[in-house]
Order: sequence, then C-alpha cells, then structure tokens
Amino acid sequence: MSNSSIVGYARVSSVDQHLDRQLAQLKDEHVEKFFVDKVSGKNLDRPGFAAMMEYVREGDVLVICSMDRLARSLMDLLNVTRTLQNKGVTVRFLKEKIELSPSGETSAISKLLMAMMGAVAEFERSLIRERQQQGIALAKARGVYRGRKPVDNELLEEAKRRIAAGVPKTKVAKNLKIGRTTLYKYLKG
Repeated sequence: MSNSSIVGYARVSSVDQHLDRQLAQLKDEHVEKFFVDKVSGKNLDRPGFAAMMEYVREGDVLVICSMDRLARSLMDLLNVTRTLQNKGVTVRFLKEKIELSPSGETSAISKLLMAMMGAVAEFERSLIRERQQQGIALAKARGVYRGRKPVDNELLEEAKRRIAAGVPKTKVAKNLKIGRTTLYKYLKG
C-alpha cells in the first residue's frame, strides 16, 4: 500500500479555541494530511470532517487526539469508526490508546474498550451539562444570572435587510455575529 498515508483530524468547539495542542500531538504521530474543524461536535455536519471522510482510503491511518474530537455521541462514534473500518482505514485514538484496524482485523477487546470509553465520554458530557444547568438555576435563584445580553435591535434590522437582499440567513448570522437560533426566532416573531 504505497499510496497509503497518515491522516489527522482535529476539532475544537468554537472559533475562539485553538487547535495548537492537537496539531502538535498529530505532528508527533507523523501525520501527512490534516483536516480540522472549529465547530461544535454535536453532529457530523462539519466541513473538515466531511472532507476527511471523503479523502481517506484503504490503507490509510486516521489519527485523532481523543474520541470526543471525532464524535460527541456514542452512536455517532460507533457508526463513524465502523464506516472508516469498512473503507479499510485504521483508526487510532491517542488519548484512549485504542487502535481499530480495518473490519475483520480488530480484536474483540479493542471493540469492547472503544464502546466502553465512548459511553464513558458521553456520560461525562451529560454530567457536565447537568451541573451547568444546576449552576444556572442556583444563580437565577440568587438573582445573579441574567443570561445572554440581548441582541441590539439595529443589528437585527440590518440582518432583515441583508436577508431581503438575498443573502443566506446562515451567512447573515455569521457575519453579524448573531446566533442562528436568535436570528430565526426574531424573524419568526
């Protein structure tokens, strides 16, 4: 397989976060081709992820710093790794020290470890969300939680003008730094 390569995938949840640590780890693994995303991993609709899935081919090794960088739910994690294995791609998770060989070559113990580690990661995320919600409820009870600052009406009017001019809503929200949900709520009401 002289055409095979070592491919790396890195993701952070927002444009404010940095990929430096992950990219350094991937370089240490002799990664030749990098794919990155600066978006939430709540779903698989990510440009870097899609490009990586299209790029990898039989014989390639995909290196990811941690399972939660690839997928946020156990179901997505299992489906993605199975798809990659079926393509003949080896998947290596650095933090968990798990390597999944192409279909038929991965040991039962590796499959079990991956499913358990993925389930633990998903559970950990749900605990974090639960603690966050409890903290917000306590802050509201003390009267110190005010939520997000409301979006300026002038900004929302500008958004309306741009949309009327034919600019896609997602692009308008991004350019004006307004949450898409907020923009859609405003347009509805």
